[in-house]
Amino acid sequence: MRIALYARVSTRDKDQNPETQLLRLRDFVKGHPDWHVTREYVDVASANDTLHRTEWRVLHDDAIKHRFDAVLVFKLDRAFRSVKHMHDTLAVWDPLHIGFLSSQEGFDTTTALGRLLLNLLASLAEFELELIRERVTAGMERARKEGKAIGRPKIADDPQKAQRLHEAVASVQSGTLSYRQAAATYRVSVSSIQRGIKEIEEAQTNQTTRPVFVSE
Repeated sequence: MRIALYARVSTRDKDQNPETQLLRLRDFVKGHPDWHVTREYVDVASANDTLHRTEWRVLHDDAIKHRFDAVLVFKLDRAFRSVKHMHDTLAVWDPLHIGFLSSQEGFDTTTALGRLLLNLLASLAEFELELIRERVTAGMERARKEGKAIGRPKIADDPQKAQRLHEAVASVQSGTLSYRQAAATYRVSVSSIQRGIKEIEEAQTNQTTRPVFVSE
């Protein structure tokens, strides 16, 4: 069986080395004569930092391309940030017959028991999601009662940011900078620039389509 190894350490774990996980994973594979490692994927990022978990994205793409038969990790939390994330990922891999194993917890979707546990994850994922919704709703309700504003502050409330956004939009419209370049240069988000340009275009459209009344 072709095995892909995945190891991850957080940027906050200064003393951790992914090699510690990999050594144990390699030893685990050696205990199975019919297994061989196809590739090792290593990330140095927190579980929620999807932007910098580049190797995890490569692994996921390779799974879809069926470049291995199973993924082996040291612990579940090295790969997944939540039960829902785990269930959603394995739900994609399962029809492709890509197994998932954890050497520490003994989780193995290549076995009948592992597949049963995978089905139970669906219920746990829904339960976890519902708990999150309840906490968010309760937090927002408490904030409203305390008179706090809900949501992000409006750009208009920050004159300096509004000016930076205006300049970013102008640079993109003129073709001087790309969206990403303008966002980095003027310290605003790409989505804010996109909304700004959309609002300008809609305003221009409304102006050109407005009926013109000519006095007789």
